[in-house]
Amino acid sequence: MKYTIPKGLFDIVPHESKEEDLWRSSEKWQYVEGVLRSISSSYGFKEIRTPIFENTDLFIRSVGESSDIVSKEMYTFHDKSDRSMTLRPEGTAAALRAYCEKKLYQAPGCSKLYYIGPMFRYERPQAGRYRQHHQFGAEALGIGSPEQDVEMIDFLLAIYRKLGLHNLTVHLNSVGDEVTRSRYREALHQFLLPHFDHLSEESQVRFSKNILRILDSKSLEDKEILKGAPSILDFLSEEAKEHFEKVKALLTSLKIPFLIDHKLVRGLDYYNKTVFEIISHGLGAQNTIGAGGRYDGLLESIGGPALPSVGFATGLERVLQTMHKEKAPFPETPHLDLFFIPMGKEAREACFKEVTTLRHLGWKVDLDLSGKKIQHGLQLANSLNAPFCIIVGDDELKSSSLEIKDMKNRSSSLISWSEIASFLTHHIAEQS
Repeated sequence: MKYTIPKGLFDIVPHESKEEDLWRSSEKWQYVEGVLRSISSSYGFKEIRTPIFENTDLFIRSVGESSDIVSKEMYTFHDKSDRSMTLRPEGTAAALRAYCEKKLYQAPGCSKLYYIGPMFRYERPQAGRYRQHHQFGAEALGIGSPEQDVEMIDFLLAIYRKLGLHNLTVHLNSVGDEVTRSRYREALHQFLLPHFDHLSEESQVRFSKNILRILDSKSLEDKEILKGAPSILDFLSEEAKEHFEKVKALLTSLKIPFLIDHKLVRGLDYYNKTVFEIISHGLGAQNTIGAGGRYDGLLESIGGPALPSVGFATGLERVLQTMHKEKAPFPETPHLDLFFIPMGKEAREACFKEVTTLRHLGWKVDLDLSGKKIQHGLQLANSLNAPFCIIVGDDELKSSSLEIKDMKNRSSSLISWSEIASFLTHHIAEQS
C-alpha cells in the first residue's frame, strides 16, 4: 500500500476485527461520547468547542515552561505570517482563553464548561499514549469552595460508573497555596541537595527550574530517594489546610473512598490546593485514567479576571481500553429495520423511492444497489443485522404485492407497498 497512517496515530472505524483493537470501533466511541454529554448535562455543564491550534504563548504561559508538555511534547509550527502556533496539547488553556475572550464571566453564577476533542503531543507511542489522543474535560469557573472540588471528583466518578468501570481508586493531595509551596520548596531543596548527584538527569534540571516536579518523576532511582522526602501536607498554610480538610470531609460524607498521596503534584504547573487522580488497576504502568485539580490564578495569568477555577480531564482511549479489559457492557450495535433487494432497473428505481420515503418517516432502511444476484443481497442484509428483507422483481412491480421475509425465523408475509410502514411499526415494536 502506498500510504499508511503516521506513527503514534490510529483510525476509528465502524468495525474492528482484532481483539486488541475492538475499542477503536466508532459505535463504541459514539456510545461513550453520548454518556459524557448526558452526565455533563445532569451536572449542569455546557459544551465549549475551541480550535485545534492556538498561539504558542498561550500554552507556555498557562501550562508552564518547565512542564514536559512545553519542553518536550508540543507540535509547534510557524504560519505564513511567521506567527508561532501550536496544536493544542491539552484542553484547559484553550477553554479558558475562549472564556476570557468571549467574556463568559459576565454571566451570573459559576460557569460550567466541558469539551470533547483531539489533543496532540509528540511523545514515544506506547500502550495508552498516542500522538493524537482524545480528551473529555470539564472546567468549573468562579467558585473557590471545597464543595466545587468534590463535585468535580464525583462528576468524573459518575461517568466511570455509568460506563461500567468499578476497579478504580481516587488518589488525593493538596499542593497548597503560594505560601505553602514557598515553604515546601525550601524544605525539599534542603532534603534533595545531598542526593543531587544521584538524581536522574531530568530531575537535576527540574531541581533549579521547578523542584516540585521531581515528585512526579518516573525514574526508579528518584523514587527511591523520594521515599524519605518531607510531605507537602506538613507545610500547608492555615487556609490551604482548612480547604483540604473540608474536601476530605465532604468526600467521606458522600461515601467516596480516597487515598492520600502526598507525592501527587500533577504534571502541569498551574495547579494549587486540591489535586486528584483516578487510578485504574487494569491498565498496567499507564494507570491514571482521569485527573484534575484546582487552578486558582490561571485565568488571571492569561489576562482574565481573578476567579477561582477547578477542572479535570480524562483520556477517551484509556477509558475505552479499560472498559474492554473490565468487560464493561456496551449497547448492541444499531441495526437496520428493513433491507430491500431490487432485481432490475425498474425495481431499483421503485425501491430507491420507497427507501427514501421510509427514511423520511424515521425508519432505518437501506437497499442493495450493486445489481448482483439475490444471494448477494441476502448476505448484505445478514451482515447489517436487518430483521426484515424485501426482494422486488418484475412480478412484485406488476402485482403491487410484496413478500417481506423475517430474517430470523425465515417466515414470510404478503403486504402491499402502502402497508410497509405499518408493518414495521407493529413488528419492530414487538421485537423490542
